[in-house]
Amino acid sequence: MMVFRLVFGLLLVGSLLCFAMAVGTGDAAWRRRGIVILKWTLIAAVGFFAVLVLERLALLL
Repeated sequence: MMVFRLVFGLLLVGSLLCFAMAVGTGDAAWRRRGIVILKWTLIAAVGFFAVLVLERLALLL
């Protein structure tokens, strides 16, 4: 659980830094990188929470 939080936080910080570089340099490549990192971070989070929900459902059955 702690590892997931660390990875999730670092990916969000990385995305934020990419967006800051996009604003600072005006280069659209940084914005695209930030969007890609953010997208995969959110997909991983949804998958992680789906696994947690399925584990809870397995305990109820």
